[in-house]
Amino acid sequence: MPPDNSSAAQDTPAAENEPAAQGESATDSAAPSLDGHTILVTGGSGGIGRATALGLSALGANLAIVGRDRERTEAAASEIRELGQADVFVADLSSQAEVRRLAEEVLERLPRIDVLVNNAGGFWNTRHVTADGLERTFALNHLAPFLLTNLLLDRLLQSAPARIVTVSSSAHAGARIRFDDLQGERSYSGAQAYSQSKLANLLFTFELARTLPVSAVTANAVHPGVVQTSLGAADPRAMQRAFFPLMWPFMKSPTQGAATSIYVASAPELQFVTGEYFANNQPKESSRLSHDEAVAARLWRVSADLVGLPSA
Repeated sequence: MPPDNSSAAQDTPAAENEPAAQGESATDSAAPSLDGHTILVTGGSGGIGRATALGLSALGANLAIVGRDRERTEAAASEIRELGQADVFVADLSSQAEVRRLAEEVLERLPRIDVLVNNAGGFWNTRHVTADGLERTFALNHLAPFLLTNLLLDRLLQSAPARIVTVSSSAHAGARIRFDDLQGERSYSGAQAYSQSKLANLLFTFELARTLPVSAVTANAVHPGVVQTSLGAADPRAMQRAFFPLMWPFMKSPTQGAATSIYVASAPELQFVTGEYFANNQPKESSRLSHDEAVAARLWRVSADLVGLPSA
């Protein structure tokens, strides 16, 4: 089966698929107004990220989307502009130089950031190495949001109250951070690398929540479900090729998959809620290891070293 499409759009086995109710959409009549809010969504050129951006734009927010391919990102922005404002940023987030360039452009062009949605991610069945010499799944799914969030943190604090929403996955359950082989150099499994990266998303989110003043910036994570996106399509497993067409009708649409990200990014009742993991618009218990503060602190130090940031 395909991975669970936690954050596709930056062109493990499927996690539980908890179907949306009939007729569910990314927004509803009781949704809040986001007029005047600026929201940055990574992986916004397709899939869940595009649906997230559209849903937030429908609530009145000014969107800024990040995509790897300019043509696809501009096409997504054109659709968003039918609802409101959309800025375009193009970057390959698996490259740290690109993440740093992106952060500089964002800080130059966006005077405020009310919400950062770390949505971009990917799955590869075979091991790929980035320009920085890092395993690509770990680099894109974890180190990219780790670095980008830290580089934009002052702007988020200046925009308080602000929110950080990171797309994780129920695929994190059962995973561990393999500090002795973090880059999968000795032993690589696409599913294992993906699950590790999704656990890293949670450890990072919960560590942020412990360190940031809740009145200024909240940090939460979401599980979108099993969604009809292209995650893993560039380098699929044999089971993906065999079962994906059969599973497609039973998966959530990108709009349904984006609903929880939109809820956590916008719900007034979550203004001071931080350090939580959501699925289907409800808090959900994550794995015991995701709450291990010693593992989170060690991962933070290792990640900071890998991206060239101070560890404190």
